[in-house]
Amino acid sequence: MASSSGQPQFRYTQTPSKVLHLRNLPWECTEEELIELCKPFGKIVNTKCNVGANRNQAFVEFVDLNQAISMISYYASSSEPAQVRGKTVYIQYSNRQEIVNNKATGEVAGNVLLVTIEGVEAGDVSIDVIHLVFSAFGFVHKIATFEKAAGFQALIQYTDTATASEARNALDGRSIPRYLLPEHVTSCHLRITFSAHTDLNIKFQSHRSRDYTNPYLPVNPSAIEGTLQPTIGPDGKIKEPESNVLLASIENMQYAVTVDVLHTVFSAFGTVQKIAIFEKNGGTQALIQYPDMTTAAVAKEALEGHCIYDGGYCKLHLSYSRHTDLNVKAYSDKSRDYTITDTGILSNQASSVPAAPASWQANPQVGVQAAAPVGLGQLPAFASPGGAFQGQPFVPPGAPYHTSSALPTTSAGYLQASQQVAKYGMHPRPAGGAPYVGQPPRYF
Repeated sequence: MASSSGQPQFRYTQTPSKVLHLRNLPWECTEEELIELCKPFGKIVNTKCNVGANRNQAFVEFVDLNQAISMISYYASSSEPAQVRGKTVYIQYSNRQEIVNNKATGEVAGNVLLVTIEGVEAGDVSIDVIHLVFSAFGFVHKIATFEKAAGFQALIQYTDTATASEARNALDGRSIPRYLLPEHVTSCHLRITFSAHTDLNIKFQSHRSRDYTNPYLPVNPSAIEGTLQPTIGPDGKIKEPESNVLLASIENMQYAVTVDVLHTVFSAFGTVQKIAIFEKNGGTQALIQYPDMTTAAVAKEALEGHCIYDGGYCKLHLSYSRHTDLNVKAYSDKSRDYTITDTGILSNQASSVPAAPASWQANPQVGVQAAAPVGLGQLPAFASPGGAFQGQPFVPPGAPYHTSSALPTTSAGYLQASQQVAKYGMHPRPAGGAPYVGQPPRYF
């Protein structure tokens, strides 16, 4: 017999088996629906649902071969095809003689659910919203969220397997209520499987993890800001959460970028507390810690997209880091902690660093100017040590980057400096190399 679509409902070349293969099932067909379709023909001993890429196939195992043959024979001769939810189901013998439940990890029931939240990015759905949705089915012990290749995911721990199974059956394939989501999120679907975990290890309360069984667990400072919905900018995009630590990605590295070079660049906007340089994904990155978010925001705004060296070399791309306090070595070629006042340690370690050239030592005013506090509306001027560019001031924020003919009017000094500086950057050494260790870069 052929279906209305022209696709045969049965295949007669298959060897009879007590396991039947059912195709074209409704999406997320349940085990109860399969048993309801097959039980008139005999006792069902096993099922396997939601098989295939579209999750529209299943296997049903009868206790006896004759019962499976009876079902095949009935629908082969019937004018009414087998149907589930009004859809015609295609039935054939399986090439297996029994259903072996070698279940994957996601199919073995447990008390911890792995939830993939489709259609959103990290931060679109807060951990409090996740808790609100899943606590409707029972007490939620712990939640941990993270980002993987599959997208934004969460682990939700319940007391027992029964509660987790109830939540999975009710929520898998559903959407989080629209009123709980930011306005820019148009769709949000839950894909839920069981996790192999049985007890999540939550180290602290934060916007990414929560332990509802331990009120004495330490709170991560980011938890306070993370509970809020993300801020949407005027362009409709999510505004990046601010931090006192900047993540700098450096591209087009034609010259060396050392801790000293970064300190000279970033300290122009405020006190730099710590710096760490590292390699990631084949590129050079650095973390720069300021005392507060305001200073970091000013530095980010001024330096984003600009180059450390003239000619487009060592271009800076800045974003906010999730870190708030870096744990770095006090003095090394890749890190520096400027908050440590133990001069004995620094002097011993600094003995291996070559001395600064005479031209820099002979101009102590540069160091004084850099260290001097900057008042409101007042900007420091850095004199380049020696060379053809000696005496030209460098004004870091604002003025060198304006794109219109109008100049800022914060102060007369600011205006004068901005007229003198055409652009921001450092000249590499005339010979083409980077500055010597201990020698600040030349600004112009």
